[in-house]
Amino acid sequence: MQNNLLNKAKTLPNKPGCYLMKKAKGTDEIILYVGKAKNLRKRVSSYFNNSSKSPKTEILVSHINDFDFIMTDTDSEAFVLENNLIKKHSPKYNIRLKDDKSYPYIIVNLNEDFPRLVYERRPSKKKGQLVFGPFVVGSNISEVLRVLTKSFNLRDCSLKEFNSRKEPCLLYQMKQCSAPCVDLINKSDYSKDLDLALSFFRGSGREGVLALEEKMFKYAELEQFERAALLRDNIEILKTFLEGSKQTNAEISSSVKNIDIVAYHVGEVEIDISLYMMREGVLLGHKNFHFPAIDCSDSYDDEVAQYIFQYYSSTFDKMPDRVITNFSNEINEVLSKAFEQVHEIKVKCTGAGRKFNSLMKLTMDHAFEHQRVRILNEDSTYIGLNRLKDLLGLRERPVVLECYDIAIFQGKSPTASQIVFTDGRADKSKYRHFHLEERPEGNNDFAMMSEVINRRIKKGNLPDIFVVDGGIGQVNIFLGALKDHNVEVPVVGIAKSKVSKKSTFKSKEVERTDERLIIPGRSNPFQLSKCKSLFRILTQMRDEAHRFSRRLHHKEEKRKLISSWIDQVEGVGPITKKKIISRLDKSVSELKLMNERDIESYFEVSKKVAKAIVKTLALK
Repeated sequence: MQNNLLNKAKTLPNKPGCYLMKKAKGTDEIILYVGKAKNLRKRVSSYFNNSSKSPKTEILVSHINDFDFIMTDTDSEAFVLENNLIKKHSPKYNIRLKDDKSYPYIIVNLNEDFPRLVYERRPSKKKGQLVFGPFVVGSNISEVLRVLTKSFNLRDCSLKEFNSRKEPCLLYQMKQCSAPCVDLINKSDYSKDLDLALSFFRGSGREGVLALEEKMFKYAELEQFERAALLRDNIEILKTFLEGSKQTNAEISSSVKNIDIVAYHVGEVEIDISLYMMREGVLLGHKNFHFPAIDCSDSYDDEVAQYIFQYYSSTFDKMPDRVITNFSNEINEVLSKAFEQVHEIKVKCTGAGRKFNSLMKLTMDHAFEHQRVRILNEDSTYIGLNRLKDLLGLRERPVVLECYDIAIFQGKSPTASQIVFTDGRADKSKYRHFHLEERPEGNNDFAMMSEVINRRIKKGNLPDIFVVDGGIGQVNIFLGALKDHNVEVPVVGIAKSKVSKKSTFKSKEVERTDERLIIPGRSNPFQLSKCKSLFRILTQMRDEAHRFSRRLHHKEEKRKLISSWIDQVEGVGPITKKKIISRLDKSVSELKLMNERDIESYFEVSKKVAKAIVKTLALK
């Protein structure tokens, strides 16, 4: 096979472009890896000739059945194309960086009639939405948000609550909201208050401070001293925030206020990337990324540059004017041209030079120290995944792990959850819920697990390892279900065991709980306390599976409980029933305390339907 692929590779053009390594699976093709090359023929041929390769590349090549290629005019175009192909196909053997940290933003949705200030850490990009930030860690932005909302009497409730309210809430009585929900303020006056609040993010905040001071003096004249004192304290909080926002150019010249400094350190096992962010001359904070050095198939400069490009093309953070790196000049030039082709990103990549040498040294030192501290404390997902590889005798480090949990109570509303971790981190976009069939015999672990596996296998693209919550019995059930479908994927279980230990206090026997890894074919379970990283990954998966499956289970039980009494209400059609369910957030006992008028207002239904609801609830 490799000879055929090598012969095909030798026919490729000597031009830049991207290549896609493929694996045939039945009638489908799976993209295993996407790479870029200055010379397609030379680069792709290197995979299949007899030259020495890293263990990771050897494993990748053993899975390749075919490859495809796409030509580009320049190296920078290949950079952009590679990033887009990775996003589209999510190949197993490509590394995709994830933020280890997010910074706070303030969001204002102008599509709403009476917008509110919302605190977000990972805002989505929407039309008609104002975004302020990111804000420096320690800027106390959540407190500032609270003060602005109450000081300018802005709406603080959700849109659902806002639309359903018929009378002002307690905040209106406390003079902390202007009650736009019941039209006690018009849009024009509300917009003026909102603009005064936003002046603290848009500029100096002078208008907002003056407006609050005027209000404070007015309260004092009316001898409402408590309100005046509260406003005085709020003004001090806002002034402190503004002073912090006015720090400028402590370390860099006024000509370049927004820069990112990127540096990486290559260790024995991993590569660490540090990114220092400076906005408006202020050190905002830093971000860290790391990945196994063995996963690199190109030069370190090339690989790290691609990951940095990937980060900037997907981040919501405010873009810098310049990115200063420790890459070669050639890579910086290619990266700058690649950014030019993405219209939303206008970034110049350069070396540090004399002006930024101290900042570059700081960033490089941080990359080194961050890796050293993490590895010494076993705080690396790759340590845990490599240990799991060794325990199971796998050829390569597992990337994708799936964990399942079944929730059932007295045989009713059985549900299952599918939790996916990629490279030791939760991949919530791949979480799934399963509604399972209720069985006459009630709890039937094998039948329910078989149903889950059957439905999961039909989806294809199976994980590297299945993780089961339970001991050897549950693992065997899972293995049996896989065997019925002729699927060979490693299965492990995670279970708790009680261990007696003599206490030094009065020589008492106490029990402590240990987490064990159940491995088929191994007589003694592996004590997860021996590897902190693996312990953290697997226990997080198990806990996530519990949380996720029970959430759906309780939701299903609540739906059945709700529909059981609503179905008994006379004169309720499907549209009205749907409206009642969407507005319901009270228990039956709470609803029984309400009269017909309350029910009519709460559900927004006719008097006839409200009367029928009260009649039905009285029988419960």
